[in-house]
Amino acid sequence: MGKMSVQSSPSSSPGSTSRSSMPPTPKLALSREQILEQLHAQDAQQAREMGLVVVGHVDAGKSTLMGRMLVELGQVSEREHQSNARQSAKMGKGSFAYAWALDSSEEERARGITIDVAQDSFRTENTVFHLLDAPGHSDFVPNMISGAAQADAGVLVIDAITGAFEAGFGPRGQTREHATLLRSLGVQQLIVVINKLDAMSYSQARYEEIRSQLQPFLQQGGFDLSRHVQWVPCAALEGENLRHRSPDGLLATWYTGATLSEALDRLQQPPRMYDAAFRLPVSNVFKGGSALSSGLGVSGRIVSGFVQVGEVVRSQPGDEWGLVKAIEMDGDLRPWAAAGSSVTLYLTNLETNQVHVGSLLSPPSALVPLAKEIIVQVLVFQPTYPLVRGTAVEVYHHSADMPGQLTELISLLDKGTGETVRHQPRVLQHHVTALVRVKLGHGTRDASGFPMEDFKTNKEMARVLFRMNSETVAAGIVVDVL
Repeated sequence: MGKMSVQSSPSSSPGSTSRSSMPPTPKLALSREQILEQLHAQDAQQAREMGLVVVGHVDAGKSTLMGRMLVELGQVSEREHQSNARQSAKMGKGSFAYAWALDSSEEERARGITIDVAQDSFRTENTVFHLLDAPGHSDFVPNMISGAAQADAGVLVIDAITGAFEAGFGPRGQTREHATLLRSLGVQQLIVVINKLDAMSYSQARYEEIRSQLQPFLQQGGFDLSRHVQWVPCAALEGENLRHRSPDGLLATWYTGATLSEALDRLQQPPRMYDAAFRLPVSNVFKGGSALSSGLGVSGRIVSGFVQVGEVVRSQPGDEWGLVKAIEMDGDLRPWAAAGSSVTLYLTNLETNQVHVGSLLSPPSALVPLAKEIIVQVLVFQPTYPLVRGTAVEVYHHSADMPGQLTELISLLDKGTGETVRHQPRVLQHHVTALVRVKLGHGTRDASGFPMEDFKTNKEMARVLFRMNSETVAAGIVVDVL
């Protein structure tokens, strides 16, 4: 069960490039030390940048909430909003005017739901946020996983209307699953927005009832209620308590806490892995169409290290390399970008059939091991069907999903100490922690393996989720790559 290490030489790295197709020597403007110096200076100035995912049950008002925030913060102009309002009214969907700032596809607008992960950026007083508006409908949970994997913090939107909260928090609702997924993907900070309180006459009793039911669930799921969870009552459609609160409104008679904007500014930027090797899980691929952005456009969030114009990157799995011609971030071209940033790299020497959603970009000198089997420490949720040896699962890792099989249930672990309490269990029950061996891929098609690292090497590259029969059954961290 020896651990596969990351080699520094391209010729000996897993799935390495042959000598005949070696990439050129990069021509770089800055040294590694100079970029690290600039990064530490940025951190000292508290130039904060965070990924934010918005989740919740379908129809809780997620897109309307954040669409209205974009308008209030000036990210979407009043002219653009009026255009959305006219178009949505023409389709008989006037109440979706704010949501259209994020739900831009024809299908999303026609159905009135978010399907893909909408992305935008906005700036509060202290922070630049990269916003990921995730779909709430159960059919699109895999899309939501991709969005949550890129986030530093989450906003969980709750529909306060009688019956709607109960449906979302019930066994078939998405509130429980989304909150559990966020924590499982490493998101520690959460803002719980109790929305649509205008429909409940801004009832404090209703707000407290919802909060009292959610608190024990979130605590059991691993959220630190006292340090990392904030509660914000609001009415997104009215704009109440997003950036401002009506001083003589009904909400102000009992609530004196933070607005949503203030709660966002209280979030802490997690420490970044600047010193680790560059890693970019690919979430989108397209052909660049302008003089500045010609070549292949590859988007994603840098999870560790940094990259600069002129560098060579490898697409894994595969032997292909590309040259970074330009880096785009927040609509601007940058000379370099680092961990925590959502970017688009424009690459030459790579084609659309050589890199795809789920690929990983790495430096040729520090490739990621290609795993065919992994040992995972998992937390089992509440699967409908028991998890036994031989169970087939879908494995989600950042924007990649792959077939997998539980080939061995190694041991049950004590949740508190991590000590083994039983070897070779026959079945994994609800809420147990266990060590399992998972075979990845499907026959010769996936023979090369999948890029993953263990938790000690790079914790951002070690989180996985397991789904089967359209439900998330477990989440865990990779402790060994085989």
